[in-house]
Amino acid sequence: MPGVAETGVSSAFLRPLKVEDVPPDGIDVTISATEAERQAIAAEDGLEGLAKLEGALHIEPWRKGGLAVTGEMRAQVTQICVVSLDAFDSEIVEPIDAKFAPAGAPTTSVEAAGRAKKAPRRRSPPPEVPARAPEFDGDDPPDPISEGRIDLGALVAEFLALGLDPYPRKPGVEFDEAPLGAGDQIRESPFAKLAALKETGGSS
Repeated sequence: MPGVAETGVSSAFLRPLKVEDVPPDGIDVTISATEAERQAIAAEDGLEGLAKLEGALHIEPWRKGGLAVTGEMRAQVTQICVVSLDAFDSEIVEPIDAKFAPAGAPTTSVEAAGRAKKAPRRRSPPPEVPARAPEFDGDDPPDPISEGRIDLGALVAEFLALGLDPYPRKPGVEFDEAPLGAGDQIRESPFAKLAALKETGGSS
Protein backbone atom coordinates (compact mmCIF):
# COMPACT_ATOMS: atom_id res chain seq x y z
CA MET A 1 0.00 0.00 0.00
CA PRO A 2 1.29 3.53 -0.74
CA GLY A 3 2.73 5.59 2.09
CA VAL A 4 -0.40 7.32 3.26
CA ALA A 5 1.25 8.37 6.50
CA GLU A 6 4.06 10.08 4.66
CA THR A 7 2.29 11.89 1.84
CA GLY A 8 -1.41 11.33 2.46
CA VAL A 9 -3.93 10.47 -0.23
CA SER A 10 -6.42 13.17 0.62
CA SER A 11 -5.35 16.38 2.34
CA ALA A 12 -9.07 17.13 2.79
CA PHE A 13 -9.64 14.36 5.36
CA LEU A 14 -7.10 14.67 8.17
CA ARG A 15 -7.40 12.76 11.44
CA PRO A 16 -3.85 12.58 12.88
CA LEU A 17 -3.10 10.24 15.76
CA LYS A 18 0.07 10.35 17.83
CA VAL A 19 1.80 7.04 18.43
CA GLU A 20 2.29 7.94 22.09
CA ASP A 21 -1.49 8.30 22.54
CA VAL A 22 -2.12 4.63 21.79
CA PRO A 23 -2.24 2.56 25.01
CA PRO A 24 -0.60 -0.88 25.23
CA ASP A 25 -3.94 -2.67 24.87
CA GLY A 26 -4.96 -0.55 21.87
CA ILE A 27 -7.71 1.96 21.20
CA ASP A 28 -10.95 1.97 19.18
CA VAL A 29 -11.61 5.02 17.02
CA THR A 30 -14.52 5.94 14.75
CA ILE A 31 -14.04 8.80 12.30
CA SER A 32 -16.47 10.42 9.85
CA ALA A 33 -15.83 12.94 7.11
CA THR A 34 -17.72 16.22 7.21
CA GLU A 35 -19.79 17.48 4.29
CA ALA A 36 -17.00 19.79 3.15
CA GLU A 37 -14.46 16.97 3.40
CA ARG A 38 -16.72 14.61 1.45
CA GLN A 39 -17.16 17.14 -1.32
CA ALA A 40 -13.39 17.58 -1.63
CA ILE A 41 -12.77 13.82 -1.65
CA ALA A 42 -15.52 13.29 -4.23
CA ALA A 43 -13.79 15.80 -6.50
CA GLU A 44 -10.43 14.09 -6.01
CA ASP A 45 -11.85 10.64 -6.77
CA GLY A 46 -14.06 11.73 -9.67
CA LEU A 47 -17.30 10.89 -7.88
CA GLU A 48 -20.65 12.44 -8.60
CA GLY A 49 -21.34 12.49 -4.87
CA LEU A 50 -20.15 11.14 -1.53
CA ALA A 51 -22.95 10.98 1.06
CA LYS A 52 -20.97 9.11 3.73
CA LEU A 53 -17.38 8.24 4.52
CA GLU A 54 -16.46 6.73 7.85
CA GLY A 55 -14.03 4.31 9.39
CA ALA A 56 -14.36 2.07 12.45
CA LEU A 57 -10.77 1.34 13.46
CA HIS A 58 -8.79 -0.47 16.12
CA ILE A 59 -5.23 0.76 16.63
CA GLU A 60 -2.68 -1.11 18.72
CA PRO A 61 1.10 -1.06 19.18
CA TRP A 62 3.04 -3.16 16.67
CA ARG A 63 6.65 -4.13 17.07
CA LYS A 64 9.03 -1.46 18.35
CA GLY A 65 7.42 1.95 17.97
CA GLY A 66 4.98 0.86 15.26
CA LEU A 67 1.20 0.67 14.99
CA ALA A 68 -1.24 -1.84 13.51
CA VAL A 69 -4.58 -0.54 12.23
CA THR A 70 -7.50 -2.87 11.51
CA GLY A 71 -11.17 -2.20 10.93
CA GLU A 72 -13.54 -1.21 8.18
CA MET A 73 -14.23 1.64 5.79
CA ARG A 74 -17.82 2.39 4.77
CA ALA A 75 -18.91 4.87 2.13
CA GLN A 76 -22.06 5.87 0.24
CA VAL A 77 -21.04 7.03 -3.23
CA THR A 78 -22.78 8.33 -6.33
CA GLN A 79 -21.16 7.42 -9.63
CA ILE A 80 -21.97 7.67 -13.33
CA CYS A 81 -22.70 4.39 -15.12
CA VAL A 82 -20.26 3.87 -18.00
CA VAL A 83 -23.02 2.16 -20.04
CA SER A 84 -26.19 4.20 -19.51
CA LEU A 85 -24.53 7.41 -18.22
CA ASP A 86 -27.09 7.45 -15.40
CA ALA A 87 -26.10 8.44 -11.88
CA PHE A 88 -26.56 5.69 -9.31
CA ASP A 89 -25.83 5.19 -5.61
CA SER A 90 -23.94 2.33 -4.05
CA GLU A 91 -22.32 1.37 -0.76
CA ILE A 92 -18.64 0.48 -0.60
CA VAL A 93 -17.28 -1.54 2.32
CA GLU A 94 -13.56 -2.27 2.54
CA PRO A 95 -11.70 -4.11 5.32
CA ILE A 96 -8.68 -2.20 6.62
CA ASP A 97 -5.45 -3.89 7.67
CA ALA A 98 -2.38 -1.67 7.69
CA LYS A 99 0.94 -1.52 9.49
CA PHE A 100 3.02 1.54 10.33
CA ALA A 101 6.66 1.67 11.45
CA PRO A 102 9.04 4.52 12.33
CA ALA A 103 10.87 5.88 9.31
CA GLY A 104 14.16 4.05 8.84
CA ALA A 105 13.13 1.08 10.97
CA PRO A 106 14.19 -2.39 9.78
CA THR A 107 11.55 -3.98 7.57
CA THR A 108 12.64 -7.62 7.79
CA SER A 109 10.44 -9.91 9.86
CA VAL A 110 11.11 -10.63 13.52
CA GLU A 111 11.53 -14.32 12.75
CA ALA A 112 14.07 -13.66 10.01
CA ALA A 113 16.02 -11.37 12.32
CA GLY A 114 16.09 -14.08 14.99
CA ARG A 115 17.37 -16.65 12.53
CA ALA A 116 20.07 -14.27 11.37
CA LYS A 117 21.38 -13.89 14.95
CA LYS A 118 21.54 -17.64 15.57
CA ALA A 119 22.94 -18.68 12.19
CA PRO A 120 26.73 -18.87 11.78
CA ARG A 121 28.37 -16.25 9.66
CA ARG A 122 28.63 -17.34 6.03
CA ARG A 123 30.65 -16.22 3.08
CA SER A 124 29.15 -13.69 0.71
CA PRO A 125 27.34 -15.30 -2.25
CA PRO A 126 29.12 -15.37 -5.62
CA PRO A 127 28.59 -12.28 -7.80
CA GLU A 128 26.31 -14.18 -10.18
CA VAL A 129 23.92 -15.10 -7.33
CA PRO A 130 21.60 -12.15 -6.56
CA ALA A 131 21.04 -11.24 -2.92
CA ARG A 132 17.62 -12.08 -1.51
CA ALA A 133 15.10 -9.30 -1.21
CA PRO A 134 14.00 -8.23 2.30
CA GLU A 135 11.24 -10.33 3.84
CA PHE A 136 8.00 -8.77 5.04
CA ASP A 137 5.15 -9.94 7.22
CA GLY A 138 2.53 -9.65 4.50
CA ASP A 139 2.24 -8.44 0.94
CA ASP A 140 3.40 -4.87 1.56
CA PRO A 141 6.05 -3.27 3.77
CA PRO A 142 4.74 -1.06 6.59
CA ASP A 143 4.01 2.58 5.91
CA PRO A 144 6.37 5.05 7.58
CA ILE A 145 5.31 7.00 10.65
CA SER A 146 5.84 10.70 10.03
CA GLU A 147 6.76 12.98 12.93
CA GLY A 148 5.50 10.49 15.49
CA ARG A 149 1.98 10.25 14.13
CA ILE A 150 -0.20 8.59 11.50
CA ASP A 151 -3.22 9.99 9.68
CA LEU A 152 -6.36 7.88 10.03
CA GLY A 153 -8.34 10.12 7.68
CA ALA A 154 -5.81 9.66 4.88
CA LEU A 155 -5.85 5.92 5.52
CA VAL A 156 -9.65 5.70 5.22
CA ALA A 157 -9.60 7.87 2.08
CA GLU A 158 -6.94 5.57 0.62
CA PHE A 159 -9.11 2.49 1.10
CA LEU A 160 -12.06 4.32 -0.45
CA ALA A 161 -9.98 5.04 -3.56
CA LEU A 162 -8.85 1.40 -3.68
CA GLY A 163 -12.43 0.16 -3.39
CA LEU A 164 -13.85 2.26 -6.24
CA ASP A 165 -14.70 0.51 -9.50
CA PRO A 166 -12.88 2.38 -12.30
CA TYR A 167 -15.69 1.36 -14.69
CA PRO A 168 -18.84 1.68 -12.56
CA ARG A 169 -21.96 0.05 -13.94
CA LYS A 170 -25.46 0.54 -12.64
CA PRO A 171 -26.98 -2.70 -11.29
CA GLY A 172 -29.00 -4.45 -13.98
CA VAL A 173 -27.41 -2.57 -16.86
CA GLU A 174 -25.56 -4.70 -19.41
CA PHE A 175 -23.47 -3.84 -22.44
CA ASP A 176 -25.62 -3.98 -25.60
CA GLU A 177 -23.52 -5.76 -28.18
CA ALA A 178 -25.97 -7.00 -30.80
CA PRO A 179 -24.52 -9.68 -33.13
CA LEU A 180 -24.06 -8.87 -36.81
CA GLY A 181 -27.21 -9.91 -38.69
CA ALA A 182 -27.26 -11.97 -41.88
CA GLY A 183 -28.47 -8.99 -43.91
CA ASP A 184 -25.83 -6.62 -42.51
CA GLN A 185 -22.80 -5.91 -44.67
CA ILE A 186 -19.42 -4.67 -43.55
CA ARG A 187 -18.33 -1.65 -45.54
CA GLU A 188 -15.13 -2.37 -47.46
CA SER A 189 -12.22 -0.09 -46.68
CA PRO A 190 -10.88 2.01 -49.61
CA PHE A 191 -7.40 0.85 -48.64
CA ALA A 192 -8.49 -2.75 -49.09
CA LYS A 193 -9.80 -1.90 -52.58
CA LEU A 194 -6.49 -0.26 -53.52
CA ALA A 195 -4.53 -3.31 -52.34
CA ALA A 196 -6.77 -5.57 -54.43
CA LEU A 197 -6.16 -3.44 -57.55
CA LYS A 198 -2.37 -3.65 -57.09
CA GLU A 199 -2.55 -7.43 -56.84
CA THR A 200 -4.57 -7.70 -60.11
CA GLY A 201 -2.36 -5.43 -62.15
CA GLY A 202 -3.78 -2.02 -61.36
CA SER A 203 -6.71 -1.86 -63.83
CA SER A 204 -10.33 -2.79 -63.42
